[in-house]
Amino acid sequence: MGMLIDGVWTTKWYEPDQAGKFVRPETRFRDQVTADGSSGYPAVAGRYHLYVSYACPWAHRTLLARGLLGLEQAVSVTAVEPFMGDDGWAFGERDGCTPDPIFGARFLRSIYLRADVNYSGRVTVPVLWDRERATIVSNESRELMRMLDVEFAALHTIPITLYPKSMRAQVDRTLDQIYAPINNGVYRAGFASEQAAYAEAVRELFAALDRWEGVLAKQRFLCGEVVTEADLAMFTTLLRFDPVYFGHFKCNVRRIADYPQLSNYLRDIYQLPGVAALCRIDHIKEHYYRSHPNINPTRIVPVGPELDLTAPHDRGRHGGELFATAQ
Repeated sequence: MGMLIDGVWTTKWYEPDQAGKFVRPETRFRDQVTADGSSGYPAVAGRYHLYVSYACPWAHRTLLARGLLGLEQAVSVTAVEPFMGDDGWAFGERDGCTPDPIFGARFLRSIYLRADVNYSGRVTVPVLWDRERATIVSNESRELMRMLDVEFAALHTIPITLYPKSMRAQVDRTLDQIYAPINNGVYRAGFASEQAAYAEAVRELFAALDRWEGVLAKQRFLCGEVVTEADLAMFTTLLRFDPVYFGHFKCNVRRIADYPQLSNYLRDIYQLPGVAALCRIDHIKEHYYRSHPNINPTRIVPVGPELDLTAPHDRGRHGGELFATAQ
């Protein structure tokens, strides 16, 4: 793991704050694709390329949105290799990965430098690349999910939306509510450098999981009876929880398997059409256990736990249409 400083690659790790808390740096590329092209980035089929990792939960949510909305022909994609060593994310030909089809780059940092030769910051996925303007549009996963849903709507081949007009305030509020304690909370625990910082993150994480366990006892999905962006954001964290976060990040108060509602909810999302094909537990485990030698110096990848995400779930008792129809 490393970062670019004034265009020069370094193997610098994340810097905790004075209390030993993990502080996630802000993403740097925040332009927008718009349906009408007013941003300078029109939603045009074939123009954009999405760089992702099956291992990364932030990239995974954009990959799921692309698949559920039927944007495979409109927005091309490349997955980097799961192991992130001293050179950062790399391109390769192992199962599920492909070489960089645009520049033949060996490392993702080369894509960042093509956008800004003096770039300083982390080299992260997802990345949305604009072929025409030869630059990165965005590397912010939440905003990319929204663009794929709203701005690319005319290119969807599956007529659904993950951001229904009548639920938009609730979806935004839910994304905010799960980000700090859950999505980022597992990293706040795993990357903490002081006991108190770790303990605080873990307490907040499990208080939030307990709360959503209660919510899901009353409704099928986080915002009600249809899948939204918030569910994709929650799913990608829950999928990694028992295989990785429980042990590797020491989030070991309870497993997701110990939560009746959350574990059934996890299987419900996993079994939605097209989702399982976009989930790679092998990439997830290899990435975390091999890419963080400061946490796991032997880089041994554990065999377990056994997971059966195809087992029956009981979420159908809530009814619902699963997805909101695009308007």
